[in-house]
Amino acid sequence: MIRIRFHGLLAALALASALGCAPEAPSLLDAPTTSSSRLDTSSWNSAGTMASVRVDATATPLRNGYVLVAGGGTSATELFDPRTGRWFSLGAMATSRQRHTATLLSSGKVLVVGGSTSVLAASGAELFDPDTNSWTPVTGLDVPRSQHTATLLPDGRVLVVGGDSGSGNALSSVLLYSPATGTWSATGRMGAARLGHTATLLPDGQVLVTGGRDSANGTVLATAERYDPMTEEWTPVDAMTTQRTGHTATLLLSGQVLVAGGFSGSLATDTAELFDPGTGTWTSQGLLPFLCVFHTATLLPSGQVLVTGGSTGGQPYLDRASLYSPATGVWTETATMATRRISHAAALLPSGDVLVLGGVPQAGSRNASAERYRPAVLPWTPAASLGTARSQLSATRLNTGAVLVAGGASSSGTALASAVLYDEATNTWRDTAALGTARFLHSATPLGDGRVLVSGGQQGGSTWLSSTEVYAPGTDTWTAVGNLGTGRARHTATWLVGVGKVLVTGGASGANTSSTLASAELFNPATGTWSPTGAMEHARTYHAAVPLPSGEVLVMGGSSTGADPITASAELYDPVKGTWRPTGSMAVARYGHIAVPLNNGSQVLVAGGWGVDGPLRSAELYDVARGTWKTVAPMSLPRYLPHATVLPSGRVLVVTGEGGSGLGVLDSAEVYDAAMNAWTVAGTLSTRNTHHGLALLPSGRVLVAGGSGSGGARTGVDVYSPAP
Repeated sequence: MIRIRFHGLLAALALASALGCAPEAPSLLDAPTTSSSRLDTSSWNSAGTMASVRVDATATPLRNGYVLVAGGGTSATELFDPRTGRWFSLGAMATSRQRHTATLLSSGKVLVVGGSTSVLAASGAELFDPDTNSWTPVTGLDVPRSQHTATLLPDGRVLVVGGDSGSGNALSSVLLYSPATGTWSATGRMGAARLGHTATLLPDGQVLVTGGRDSANGTVLATAERYDPMTEEWTPVDAMTTQRTGHTATLLLSGQVLVAGGFSGSLATDTAELFDPGTGTWTSQGLLPFLCVFHTATLLPSGQVLVTGGSTGGQPYLDRASLYSPATGVWTETATMATRRISHAAALLPSGDVLVLGGVPQAGSRNASAERYRPAVLPWTPAASLGTARSQLSATRLNTGAVLVAGGASSSGTALASAVLYDEATNTWRDTAALGTARFLHSATPLGDGRVLVSGGQQGGSTWLSSTEVYAPGTDTWTAVGNLGTGRARHTATWLVGVGKVLVTGGASGANTSSTLASAELFNPATGTWSPTGAMEHARTYHAAVPLPSGEVLVMGGSSTGADPITASAELYDPVKGTWRPTGSMAVARYGHIAVPLNNGSQVLVAGGWGVDGPLRSAELYDVARGTWKTVAPMSLPRYLPHATVLPSGRVLVVTGEGGSGLGVLDSAEVYDAAMNAWTVAGTLSTRNTHHGLALLPSGRVLVAGGSGSGGARTGVDVYSPAP
């Protein structure tokens, strides 16, 4: 058997090539043309040139939309702006780093650990602060580490696993970094010493570690084990079918882990396999279109995995890329990069594009170039625009499948009465009858018979409406019905299935906090009249309401009056008794948040909003049976006044909102998966946007219409296509 001594990555690859371990990578032109490749319209475009050449650098997407690039054989750092394609040089780290890790913390700062074995433990870690674009040292690292892994745990700590301390021997020791205290602590040791392994956070909060080497020149491992943060212990799982180092491990939307490529002993492999956390077993996932090692793998918003570059085990290095589709388990080749790359870095951008940078194009050279991959299908596509710019509107899906957009405010703040209908099949809008009363910040509620009730809202900065009207899709007409007992806007309106009435709660009836309402009213569609019902225990506006399977309605949060201006309280409305009772309070006081039912109504997800310190990232789940709240994974960005809907898959799409200082109005979206307790990127809309209307279309896609941004009210419309 041939045993290769690895004194460095490039030496290893050169030797593998000299020994004839792998054939030269075939050109894309040599690849057979398939139906799928002909339909692939994905492309690569230049992303400019970095100030420094980099090999084994890190690329970390920040919350402000920039990408932080650090190290790669240098101490220099820089930022990439995906919107403009520009690069900005930053202050240098304390030391040059290569094969280090960079972890985005819950605070938005970035923890960089280790690197080249010349890095002393005393200066082995640093923190990057995106608010000041500055670096500060983090002391206390036990030994120098390179080729280790660093994983952000659900509790905000960072798990640093294994690596090489400079002796060439792999480490089995494991550390925990606590951002709250800025300190390190030892935790349970792995069953096997490893370097060049992978680490993947699983949906249950445990960490899966796979493969690697037992020393710089040693045996390639097939073993795998998982770490439990609760017990701080490691448990072995079934070994992979193939020993691997220089491979990738990607958490899929299903919660399974895709492991691909790498060195299997002294040879590169084109095999892939899938780990199922539920069974702890591995299954083969076919062959990649080419052998690859030291490549990158990036989960796309579509659920596919993009693999780029690397080596077949020798030279020339690869400019090829492939896509893995979890739905079919099939690999297909995709567009070719402009530059051959190995030991490069890749980062998923908010838009759904992938930024690839640096690496080695050929032996003896390094690369400062960058390029970005645009998938054939992005999450968001523009749709036919509204005829009239409007924000603070309502968008309601009718039982016909059409979406009714009604009212809103123009760019000048004038209330609108016009209404339009969207047809998904033809991607067209048509005018329908105008509202009897121009209004914005109103509610729109589908009734049991297919009609839509529009209630309250404002007609100007000092006019709160009590008028209500009903739209009939069959005749395209609006009919005025009884007035609310109290004019109100920023209220909630909930259809009570078992009762056949609409419950309106809270809201504001004036410009100051003393006008926040606790009152509630019921609309009877049979008589077209309103009647008072029991008042809430807490006055609320910009709160949220969710109907429960029991028939009760859960109301939570909101902006209020008195000593509790932002409330965490929640209460339940009993439609039979017409009374309210308190239930468990949220962990975080908030208003302007989203709230949607999950798991057939057994839980309610609440996320974002405005808290005591501004826009929130935090999210929590309400357990309907227990009446209690549990904090879950936070969103990637703080979002005030976002919109949300439950997708056909059961995941939750959260769209835009206001991000607060340094972020402003957002154009991004993200998806929450309760089974994985994880948020994933869901692309960007055509413009920064808030105060829009959102509706789930018959196809399962999501329509976002109108809204406002830096240019005022907009006519733009975007459609989101969810991942399978």
